[in-house]
Amino acid sequence: MGSLDTSKEELTVLVTGFGPFKEQYPINPSWEITASLPDYLPPDRVKDPTRQAPSDLPPVRILKHGPVRVNYQTVRGLVPTLWDDPAVKIDYAIHIGMAGPQPVYQIERRGHRDGYDKTDVDGKLLGDEQRRKLEGDKWIWNDVPSELLTDLDIEKIHKRWVERSPANLRLNISEDAGRYLCDFIYFSSLAHLYKQQRPRKVIFFHVPLQPDEESLIRGKELALQLIRAICETGLKKDLTP
Repeated sequence: MGSLDTSKEELTVLVTGFGPFKEQYPINPSWEITASLPDYLPPDRVKDPTRQAPSDLPPVRILKHGPVRVNYQTVRGLVPTLWDDPAVKIDYAIHIGMAGPQPVYQIERRGHRDGYDKTDVDGKLLGDEQRRKLEGDKWIWNDVPSELLTDLDIEKIHKRWVERSPANLRLNISEDAGRYLCDFIYFSSLAHLYKQQRPRKVIFFHVPLQPDEESLIRGKELALQLIRAICETGLKKDLTP
């Protein structure tokens, strides 16, 4: 048996989205979805009470950052500033990125340190293999594992997310964020928190590439339900008999 710990006055969830991805994708749905989110999570309106009861969360503030340039060094410089701002305490973070054309929405369990062999929108490679050889133990990810997992309970989050979402959608847990800028920003957050010995309360959300209005509305609703699922799962406490 469990309940929600609503003693916190307010939760803060950071959401980021990417900017244009080369010429063929001038509109990146990840930023369009991010930018459309309200400043606070709306009241819970459960469409099917047989699947999920309404929750009782404290106010959830949604901070939006972007559009993030699809550039390795931009992301590497940005991520620490998102987490280390003394004026803002981030409880959870969701990085949103664009996947392929398939109508599949995925939350990523892990990020990867190595294998970034594709150029960014500015034609630049990450170049960490050479950087690692040159910098040795001063390399930014020295002594960081090659894979890092979120500390969020992704299985429980996924269950709640599915319960609150339309039944005809494909909502998956993924183990491979793709070793491009999506994977890179995710691992950058995971590694930054790992190095600081802070809980890795961050997740990556992959959305399809379609930028039409219907798809963006659906993506927004799924993002809001994901935020709700993350906050509910994070505040869920087992009651002592």
